[in-house]
Amino acid sequence: MKQDNNGTWVSWNENLKYNYKTKYSITKEEELQHVIVNKDKIRFFGSKQSSADIAAGTDAIIDMTTYNKIVSYDYSKKTITVQSGVILKDLLEAIESVGWCIPCLPDINTITIGGALATGTHGTSGKLLSEYMVACNLILANGTIKNITKEDELMNAVKVSLGMLGVMSTITFQCEPIYTLHVKERPENDNEWLPKIKSRLKEHDFLRILWLPHTSKGYVITGDKIDKNKEVTENNGPKFLKHRRKASKMLYKYSHKYPWTTAIANKILATIFFSSKKEHKGSLYQATVTKSRGSTLELAEWTISLDKFPKVFEEIKTEINKWSNKSFIHIPMDVRFVYKDKSWLSYAYEQDTVTMGCVSRNAATADTYEAFKSVEKIFLKHGGRPHWGKRFAAKDAQLTKVYPKWEDFKNLRNELDPTNKFLNPYLASLVNAKAVVYENA
Repeated sequence: MKQDNNGTWVSWNENLKYNYKTKYSITKEEELQHVIVNKDKIRFFGSKQSSADIAAGTDAIIDMTTYNKIVSYDYSKKTITVQSGVILKDLLEAIESVGWCIPCLPDINTITIGGALATGTHGTSGKLLSEYMVACNLILANGTIKNITKEDELMNAVKVSLGMLGVMSTITFQCEPIYTLHVKERPENDNEWLPKIKSRLKEHDFLRILWLPHTSKGYVITGDKIDKNKEVTENNGPKFLKHRRKASKMLYKYSHKYPWTTAIANKILATIFFSSKKEHKGSLYQATVTKSRGSTLELAEWTISLDKFPKVFEEIKTEINKWSNKSFIHIPMDVRFVYKDKSWLSYAYEQDTVTMGCVSRNAATADTYEAFKSVEKIFLKHGGRPHWGKRFAAKDAQLTKVYPKWEDFKNLRNELDPTNKFLNPYLASLVNAKAVVYENA
């Protein structure tokens, strides 16, 4: 175990900075257990890519990225067990090497597994990643290790818990045989793609829409399972598409000072980068997961029931098209779909859902990005639920209205962590609990 003293923890976007007294880098479960039992307050972090203030803010913090080994395979059950600090990329490459997959994947592959599970990271046209977790070792505040399986009553509480119930140590995932996806991409007007959502969810194995604010268009991505040997006409579009991020950064550079310029930038970007048809095939991982992420983003994401989405969408569209406000949204807004489950803090708890991401390309000015506020107001009005790992302002009073198991979760948290060992000030504000205030860097 490595120990560093008196440093500064900095998030990926450099929006969050906290001084710490001790940072631990661990490689073994016993080390993780030792640190937890001997500290009054502790938080833990992975790739630092959360836009929410959940990873640091305590005197002692644990770097989980060194706790990153593949532990074992069970070939008869198609399960894999890993340490919680393993990066998603390494997990996916490990399971693909034996001919398996996890059928629903997040958009990026640079996040740690523990962080992805804790924040409810989800895929497209499917489930939360946590729905494929069938067992885990959870280290409680008193240092004991509890093995939780899918048959355990605690599993639905633990699957998404922001690290407030304990620290996941080892995690076992249920995998499935790998398959090939035939992906098609094309632009469509809003009045074309919006009414087709439910029918397309039935017709296709994969559906994702990148909505382009201020253009009345969406960029529709569908995927269908095919035989791996089936020939597909590959069309990855013009070579200049790879420059979209650079172009976006340039066009949005001063949009925080002049929000109305966002609408113009969006029209330019939509015309250049979202007007081409594309077609390709590959495994789910190969075909749909972004292999990197720029450090210029700040994100919010909200979830609403599938039935309510058309009304919410129209309200958002009307709101941001008003030139009288400053709620201009950078493109794209990512529209994805998660089917109902039983996880207490899942966005899809007992309802089929649509998720809608809101992005600011200027992380440094995200605090004054009016679009985050406008989108949150509309989603909360209709019972929408925030993504735990991204930006939102809602606290305990609002969360208890939209998460039916919120009070049950808080009661369980009080039982498992009576001294609030796993709370930083931000998390304490979510659950209306007391926490020590730590120094921002």
